[in-house]
Amino acid sequence: MDALTWKEFGEEQLGALTELAEACLAADGGLPLFVRPALLRARLLQTRTLGAWHDNRLVAAVGVGLGTQPAGSTGMVHPGWRGRGLGGRLLDWAVEQAGDAALLLTTESWSPGAERLFVARGFERTFAEWVLRHDLAALPDVSPPDGVRTGPVTRESCPELFEAYRASFADRPGFRAPEAQEWLGELWDDDGYRPDLSLIARGPDGAAVGFVNVVDNWIDQVGVVPGWRQRRVGAYLVGAALRSLAGDGAGQAWLCVNDDNPAAVLYRRLGFGDAGRRARYLHRRF
Repeated sequence: MDALTWKEFGEEQLGALTELAEACLAADGGLPLFVRPALLRARLLQTRTLGAWHDNRLVAAVGVGLGTQPAGSTGMVHPGWRGRGLGGRLLDWAVEQAGDAALLLTTESWSPGAERLFVARGFERTFAEWVLRHDLAALPDVSPPDGVRTGPVTRESCPELFEAYRASFADRPGFRAPEAQEWLGELWDDDGYRPDLSLIARGPDGAAVGFVNVVDNWIDQVGVVPGWRQRRVGAYLVGAALRSLAGDGAGQAWLCVNDDNPAAVLYRRLGFGDAGRRARYLHRRF
């Protein structure tokens, strides 16, 4: 610890943050998007920052965003520097910076050791999901459900897409449907959105019964309306999206699925494999 230099970091250290995030992802798995500048900035370049440096190399870092309730924080420790108390020091510092506010800790590259530390410091896990990866050299063969046809998403079919989304997720605990314009606007404003690879499934009467949205090489959302579940609609939509991605030149596809989502069984059956986890933890002030 005496050989380390502790100091703030900023935009000029983005390259060092990227190297640190890459090392954590290589060791722990997790969200591959974490190494991209946009997400690194959002997670680490916050109101207050603290990094540990050794021989001009960043080996641990944390950022704390203030002004919200709860405050937000993300930290990481290089795999080669774990077990020396750095994570505990960063975590205690983050809690101190939050002051009287609760602190929501996000990790995009989860590890069992990190969870033990968080729990020991009084954090409660509030969210966790698997990051799954599919090698597109081997594609699943899913036959189309009887009476179902699919078509790409277009501007004209946006009302159908939103209604399929709303109906598919309405029975999930805590779901609050956004305004159609808001949800569709965020989707189409995403530079990575692929409406040409995204699909709406329609039943014999022409009504939308399911959908899949593709962003870059991610299966971003999949939904099936309640009356059409357990009829291969979801599996067919995902399989079709995987084939389209492969035909478009992608070598792999990704998706995230919540720990308690039964669809994880379907995704693994279609050939997705575990590539790490991501999670959130809350530290409450009483």
